[in-house]
Amino acid sequence: MIPLNQRENEDDAEDDTNRPASELVHVRSARQISNTHGHRVNKEAVSEIVGEFQELGAVARAKNSSAAVPVPRPEEIQEVYEIRAALEEIAGLAAARALKGNTSALRREVDDMRAAFRRRDLDCFVEHDVAFHRHILQASQNQTLVRVWDSLAVDQRIRAVFETVSRDFPDVVESHQPIVDALEKGRGREAGLLLRNHVETILEFLKKSESDSGFHRAIRDDLERAREVHKAFFPDPELSIPGLVCESFCWGIAIGDVCGKGIGAALLMASLQASLRAQAMHVHSNLSNLIDGVERLILAASPKHLYASLFYSEYDPVTRVLSYVNAGHNAPMVLRWKDNECKIFTLESTGPPLGLLEGSQWTSQALQLEADDVLVMYTDGMTEAESPGGESWGQERLKTVLRDCRHCSPAQILTGVVDGVLAFTKGTAQGDDMTLVVVGVKHEAGI
Repeated sequence: MIPLNQRENEDDAEDDTNRPASELVHVRSARQISNTHGHRVNKEAVSEIVGEFQELGAVARAKNSSAAVPVPRPEEIQEVYEIRAALEEIAGLAAARALKGNTSALRREVDDMRAAFRRRDLDCFVEHDVAFHRHILQASQNQTLVRVWDSLAVDQRIRAVFETVSRDFPDVVESHQPIVDALEKGRGREAGLLLRNHVETILEFLKKSESDSGFHRAIRDDLERAREVHKAFFPDPELSIPGLVCESFCWGIAIGDVCGKGIGAALLMASLQASLRAQAMHVHSNLSNLIDGVERLILAASPKHLYASLFYSEYDPVTRVLSYVNAGHNAPMVLRWKDNECKIFTLESTGPPLGLLEGSQWTSQALQLEADDVLVMYTDGMTEAESPGGESWGQERLKTVLRDCRHCSPAQILTGVVDGVLAFTKGTAQGDDMTLVVVGVKHEAGI
């Protein structure tokens, strides 16, 4: 409580807003403020400040001449954020000229927000988020906008919002980056729309949180369990059995991608993996017959509008021969360095994607691998990753990175490619997932 008279122990007075005590957050007393800052706080000055906050609806006076800060109600926050969205769109449009080529301060705020998010430090995150938006408003040089924004007490309400939508933090954090990119290029209209979208996205997260029901929670729980099942699909990175020396006649190596997104596509990928495992366990004369069997199972179990690309190979560790079928997948690459040059073999498609056309046929191919060869497999999310300007990373950039990876381990190659993609996209949100598999051929028998 902040006493506005000389009596400091009137903590039991009622609040004239008739709000329950659980909704009130009491602020430090004037004496505590004085002790903290080393000087006495004038009663009239405190009263004037509290009066200003009362006009903003941010403070409620009590009958005992004290004041309290009410916790904002969800409907109040939603109304404020609807107004805030319009204000910040105007600010972004107006600030673009001043901030073109001059966004280093905004970038620092975004980096600080990311760091605060990693530490789960909500107070620090809120501090830098408010600073980010206030910087744009001030750069607009429109004092009316700044005054109206301040009158909404956004910096007071924002913490309550982020506490409510904390599970959506990753999306909130990264939605700042496109705003910075647009302002850096002086694209005012784009920056304004991105700012509006940023605020409205937080508003939607808030509405979703407030309207969350047992049904929604059940759906989320089901999806979380599905995520755990999905993680179990990935192979064990340590393929060994304690106490045994394991030798295998051949190894199966596969990568695939389903068209579309959502639960339907996820179920098709689960069906594809199960069908491939089942067929690979059976004796097969060649890989064409194996893929034909997988195709029949996919057609029988999937809707006609869904299909999947698949690269499936089998590696013989004794002969180092890689046999494969490529059903419409991005062509994997085999890297071979000789005489300071990197030769790249592309394993092109040998038939259409699975589930696309009935009666399809595939041919199998074989490639003799050599020691130190590297097999690189990927999905189109890697090469189609887009820069802030909408340009795709592309296969040629991938090849350029790979050619520079001589004497690198598979793990180092993977890191180099991922770093190259991240540097190119500069934090731009991507519309597709990315998968990358790197396999090196050892000098001894094995892979």
